[in-house]
Amino acid sequence: TVFPGAVVGAVPQDLKYEGEVTWVEIGDRVTIRECATINRGTRASGKGVTSVGDDTLVMSYVHIAHDCRVGRHCILVSYVGIAGETDVDDWAIIGGNTAVHQFSHIGTHAMVGGCSAVNKDIPPYSICGRTPICYAGINIVGLRRRGFSTDIIRNIKDIYDTIYYQGYNISDGCAKVEAGFPQSEERDAILSFIRNSKRGIVRAMEVGVKGAIE
Repeated sequence: TVFPGAVVGAVPQDLKYEGEVTWVEIGDRVTIRECATINRGTRASGKGVTSVGDDTLVMSYVHIAHDCRVGRHCILVSYVGIAGETDVDDWAIIGGNTAVHQFSHIGTHAMVGGCSAVNKDIPPYSICGRTPICYAGINIVGLRRRGFSTDIIRNIKDIYDTIYYQGYNISDGCAKVEAGFPQSEERDAILSFIRNSKRGIVRAMEVGVKGAIE
């Protein structure tokens, strides 16, 4: 459903665009609210397509730039701006008035607090926010709502505590997790995301102020 004033498939705001034929792909049951804009891709990116997955909600005044990939079941709250060639994985939620730097990656089931400036990758299952943006814990409420068991949620938390709060650098923390935690879909998703991050992942909130993003 596309609401009044929304623009889907506009010319990309990229000086490298030369008028070539490119696309926007919108999945099933996507809602695009008033005055949202979704620009099509560019050949220069090597992609040529901007995509939004099934069952995603794009609220009013959201901007999705050229060559972005937004997954399934995502929620982009009003006034979110996503710069070019950003990847947003399935089930991610981005709070209102958040700006996302180009080439960023937001992981599956992650939540970004409102009014954030995202300039690093947001790892899966996490909740991040504040200024400057940082990791503040895992998205416990979202994971419970989506049927993750208590044991799985606790395991995800322990993995991130190992990476962020036991004094290792990120690479050593990942190695410790790989050696010390049994193989699971969630463990492997976290390790793969971090090891393939191009911008680097967000840093942790200071230990003394750990807590939820308001």
